[in-house]
Amino acid sequence: MGISLKQSAKVGAYIMKKRLLRAEKYPLVLMLEPLFRCNLECAGCGKIQYPEETLQKRLTPQECWDAAEECGAPVISIPGGEPLIHPEIDQIVNGLIARGKFIYLCTNAILLEQKLHLFKPSDYLTFSIHLDGLEKRHDEMVCRPGIFKIAVSAIKAAKAKGFRVTTNTTIFNNETPEEMREFFNFLKELGTDGINISPGYAYEKAPAQELFLKRQETERLFQAILKDRQKMGWNFNQSPLYLDFLEGKHPEYDCTPWGMPARNIFGWQRPCYLMAEGGYAKTYKELIAQTDWSKYGRKSGNPKCQNCMAHCGYEMTAVNDMMAHPTKAIAALARG
Repeated sequence: MGISLKQSAKVGAYIMKKRLLRAEKYPLVLMLEPLFRCNLECAGCGKIQYPEETLQKRLTPQECWDAAEECGAPVISIPGGEPLIHPEIDQIVNGLIARGKFIYLCTNAILLEQKLHLFKPSDYLTFSIHLDGLEKRHDEMVCRPGIFKIAVSAIKAAKAKGFRVTTNTTIFNNETPEEMREFFNFLKELGTDGINISPGYAYEKAPAQELFLKRQETERLFQAILKDRQKMGWNFNQSPLYLDFLEGKHPEYDCTPWGMPARNIFGWQRPCYLMAEGGYAKTYKELIAQTDWSKYGRKSGNPKCQNCMAHCGYEMTAVNDMMAHPTKAIAALARG
């Protein structure tokens, strides 16, 4: 597993407490988007298509800290846009760490080397670098040559200074299993602390709709990519049961959209990080209490949910399954 022992222990204790209290809906990870602006225009992204006046907006550090305290999730992922563009990103991160939160700062790494001095290595801070494959593939997906080399250089620089570094990879329709397996081997040799993978969600605003996978296509592709994964030594930063789910081994799983609530410049996004079909709530309490959750997830029949197998919807489902069935958890951990 690509998660530190400290994080595993604290998050595990948090989940056990929630289960003992019989909490029905509680957050595991807060998806905190302080801005939508980015310095790339990736083919599969729906965020950078917003109008200029929206791209100019950003959350203040205080708004970010308030969201973390209001939500209470032990882990906070900071995506975007590109968070390192935010002029106060170091204040945001430091304030969240001071509150005992485990931070994954998601970045395309273009600005990372020049901004490393703003941060200090910590068990609570991980840089999550966007890499969608080896050099040719990654540069194609981010629509700009040279970005792969910049990202790899930034990973090496961050590791040399003692930072935790993981990668996040979105897998699309035209991937080949052989190239993805080669890519995972590259990341292992590079010495990253973990790999996070997810099939791409079909953003309506994304310019390249042909990239997105249908559910059965996702399962076939991940079966080929992840075969014998326990023997390969790949260090995934995810639940083994979620990886099993991507291979089609848990068709009974349904989405747990409240497990990774999203707070951005508009408010608390309904129902999830990927889809704002239900609009925005003013508070986290309102998000949980006043959202009609029966309208979302595959079993709801909502057509926008039928092909989604993204980690922000199903990782919490897999974690809940592991906690509810200890023997299944032990077997999954043994598999890797």
